[in-house]
Amino acid sequence: MLEPGLHSIGPGHIAAVVTHLEMRAPPPSLDAAMPAGMTLRRVAAPDPDWYRDLFLRVGGLNWMWFSRLRLSRTELSAILADADVEVFALEIDGRAEGLLELDFRDEQSCELAFLGLAPAAQSKGAGRALIEAGIARAFARPIARLHIHTCTFDSPVALPFYIRSGFVPVRREVEVVEDPRLDGTIPMDAAPQIPRIR
Repeated sequence: MLEPGLHSIGPGHIAAVVTHLEMRAPPPSLDAAMPAGMTLRRVAAPDPDWYRDLFLRVGGLNWMWFSRLRLSRTELSAILADADVEVFALEIDGRAEGLLELDFRDEQSCELAFLGLAPAAQSKGAGRALIEAGIARAFARPIARLHIHTCTFDSPVALPFYIRSGFVPVRREVEVVEDPRLDGTIPMDAAPQIPRIR
């Protein structure tokens, strides 16, 4: 456990506060309709290149999503091909512009592993429809809890959005990682709100 006070982060590294949230039962009302012109489609065992492109557009350019981009093609393929990992694409005119990923590999719970929208799908009500679809799909199985985590690398609207959606914060961590822009995992100009310190 970190002691109170300031803690130095070395050059080439970045740090985030991670908040873990959970939900033990679905909220009473799940009625957000998918906005006109948008559809949600399950993508079974998606191609890793397709997935990486969507992952980058949804979270890697603006919000420093990088975890899946650091996996090898073999590692990523193994996750995406697992029958207990469900990937959904929110599509506009046949192009994926949103990502919902549910991980049921723990029999007692489901992790809402990733949820986000590329710029083309934002500010249209799709986020509410997407998370409600995820909650409904998760609790269609006999799970004890649905959990998610977000961090200060993500959009500042993410944490309050999850709380409004019925998730309860349960713990926090500090994560220190090598800056993914410096090794080419994501573009050098990604997430400009997080300064690079070499």
